[in-house]
Amino acid sequence: MPENFALPKVRVPLSPEERFSQFLQKHGKRVTQQRRLIVEQVFSHHDHFDADELIEHLQELIQRREVSRPTVYRTLGELVEAGLLRKMNLGGRGIYEHDYGYPSHDHLYCQVCNKLIEFHSEAIEQVRDRVARQHNFHVVSHRLFVTGICVECRRRE
Repeated sequence: MPENFALPKVRVPLSPEERFSQFLQKHGKRVTQQRRLIVEQVFSHHDHFDADELIEHLQELIQRREVSRPTVYRTLGELVEAGLLRKMNLGGRGIYEHDYGYPSHDHLYCQVCNKLIEFHSEAIEQVRDRVARQHNFHVVSHRLFVTGICVECRRRE
């Protein structure tokens, strides 16, 4: 029987929008319509993205001046600071992924097309925990990227 590397479900007490609202209020910042629109777009589906891709999705709102480019960049930073997004640097680009309400996982990264494949492995976590115990180390989180070439890029070669 093949091993299951699917990501497990995670339950959270607040929606990302509610959690971000709490974060902003705690830091004396306003919950603006622009921020709401950005958060709504970011959490409407799960995908890895960079700021330019998000701006492309928000282009219509930017053209109507409902959202500004600087606010997109600023809000992305706030979402990272709030623990809702994680920023990774891959191939010279800042890539974002959901962090809040999303399970611990690792990635296969195609160095040709920049594709990211997420997976979860209990075996990796067990090794991590054994090594941490051996060094009396308290694990908070981990991030593993396996770099290589995906099947589509190998076919093109």
